[in-house]
Amino acid sequence: MAIARSTPKRADEGRRNPLLAPWRTPFKAPPFKSIAPRDYKPAFDVALQAHKDEIAEIAGRAAKPTFANTIVALEKSGALLSKVADVFFNLASADTNAALQAVERQMAPRLARHQSAILLNRKLFLRIADLYERRAGLGLDAEALRVLECTYKGFVRAGAKLDAKARKRIAEINTALATLGTAFTQNVLADEQAWHMVLEGERDLAGLPQSFRASAAQAALELGKPGKHAITLARSSVEPFLQFSARRDLREEAWKAWSKRGENGGKTDNRKIIVEMMGLRAELAHLLGFDTFAAYALEDTMAKTPAAVRALLDKVWPAALRRARAERDALEARARSDGENFKIAAWDWRYYAEKERKARYDLDEAEVRGYLVLENVLEAAFDTAGRLFGIVFEERSDVPVYHPDVRAWEVRTKAGEHVGLFYGDYYARPSKRSGAWMSSHRTQQKLTGTVRPIVVNVMSVARGAPGQPTLLSFDDARTLFHELGHGLHGLLSDVTYPSLAMTNVLRDFVELPSQLYEHWLSRPEVLKRFALHAETGKPIPQRLLDRLEAARTFNQGFQTVEYTASTLLDLELHSLADAKGLDIDAFESEVLARIGMPAEIIPRHRIPHFQHIIGGYAASYYCYLWSEVMDADAFAAFVEAGNVFDRKTAARLKRHIYAAGNREDALDAYVAFRGRAPEIDGLLRKRGLV
Repeated sequence: MAIARSTPKRADEGRRNPLLAPWRTPFKAPPFKSIAPRDYKPAFDVALQAHKDEIAEIAGRAAKPTFANTIVALEKSGALLSKVADVFFNLASADTNAALQAVERQMAPRLARHQSAILLNRKLFLRIADLYERRAGLGLDAEALRVLECTYKGFVRAGAKLDAKARKRIAEINTALATLGTAFTQNVLADEQAWHMVLEGERDLAGLPQSFRASAAQAALELGKPGKHAITLARSSVEPFLQFSARRDLREEAWKAWSKRGENGGKTDNRKIIVEMMGLRAELAHLLGFDTFAAYALEDTMAKTPAAVRALLDKVWPAALRRARAERDALEARARSDGENFKIAAWDWRYYAEKERKARYDLDEAEVRGYLVLENVLEAAFDTAGRLFGIVFEERSDVPVYHPDVRAWEVRTKAGEHVGLFYGDYYARPSKRSGAWMSSHRTQQKLTGTVRPIVVNVMSVARGAPGQPTLLSFDDARTLFHELGHGLHGLLSDVTYPSLAMTNVLRDFVELPSQLYEHWLSRPEVLKRFALHAETGKPIPQRLLDRLEAARTFNQGFQTVEYTASTLLDLELHSLADAKGLDIDAFESEVLARIGMPAEIIPRHRIPHFQHIIGGYAASYYCYLWSEVMDADAFAAFVEAGNVFDRKTAARLKRHIYAAGNREDALDAYVAFRGRAPEIDGLLRKRGLV
């Protein structure tokens, strides 16, 4: 095991800095109340140096490389850095402030340089390569062989085989990309924080149901405007407003603010940043021997090539487009029946779709919300995990949290064995970026003893009024199940090596556990128990369940088109051989025109605020659709078993998908669960496109 050298200064900092000292909290959770923004930089300084010392010792050993003195030592290294970084980066997304953002801008390029220095370390790579060449004779078990092969491949993909000049340039590119990516995400958050719309009086509130008015009143209160109602750019605020508001002028104002994040001119405009990033990514791909960044990124996925991704999109896009055009025609007819004579615009779609759904299926989204109380949906998600995987969630008030909104649960087996710690952070606030995600404060592994995970789920739900329950849309409830699916992938992880643990799997496989988990929300077995009315406590009536099922594929043309358009933009953007002369506005318009994008729909994420492709989903936003092929097919295994909680099927699912991490090839893992490769027919049926 590599031992970091210590200095008196570092030891003193370790005693004083709560990020570096041992955590004597329940489950060794981060002591958030003791940590201040000023602690992060010195903690990073110490942790980075410790990791550098560990790597230098591993790379500089005179002894012949062995699995233990190289791969195991590498797996054990960097523990202190991971401890600091995991706390910092979740807060930088979920509860940031000016001080944390300053640290983020400073540390992002430093961390990128540090990572490059490891992956491009020639002496270290030669030791790994030596083991890789001798791997067949090392007597390794399957998991050890897997971690060796993944480590070698990771170094090669990073550029470790290249000459010194190329490695130096790759390190420079990685540093620049980290700086630009941080600026991009902070700019989007700044645009979201800068805008809100105050609704003045009943005229501005026209069409808004009482439950949404309550959350809008709470938003105004949090903005320092008591007695008013406010719309923010949290998705859980702006989308319901577009769905229910009878004020077309206000819908247009809100829609434009939402759609133009990152392209408002001035210091938060992201278009030049995108151009620079695309140029750097293209150069990186060329240095690594690929024609485009898309080809480079997809080589390490289940899809393997841009052509394979296009083949999937070519099956989905025409059917989605036909369906969306038919939906548009129906919405325009609905508007005409209301006495309107305008063509449907993008800010009208959700409003008239809600009217059409109510007329066609007698289904009122506001009525459905009354049965989707946040607390009950959480209980449903936890209960589903218990029935499938034999675990229980017990809320703990003694565990430190980073914000008063955050709650903590200990997760145990039904026999009482500790599984992990789960944090839930569900409410929107200005300090949190929009969207929903899973992160972790500690990774499961067994290399240094039994280390159990600490997992975080983050959402941005509009809070109910004081004393009133928070009500969710069906989409919000589905997102909660989705993120817990990611969370379970982390909590149930059961591997030896940290780099194989939890969600460290191929990008187009990582969404399978989350999207599959969504299926249980829609089941009558779940809704009848947990969809209880906020006021009466009565279960959701069968008539509403029947209508929900009848309307299951309603508006799927719109939803598939807005998602797939973003996917195509991502793929086209990263298929550019270079970014010379790239004009983001013109590029986006040209691609959308070429694919026949309806004028009444915009991509779910337009390029200037497309945060997925700035982070880990570059050239990979298609992965949700790719995983959906698997999730539709995987859930069918439970249906075929005659019980959506079938124990044998759930045991296979846990063993091969949720607990397996990256222990084996993704397709092999799926086949081990399902007995065969996935089939696309389930996806098309699920979306009502066949």
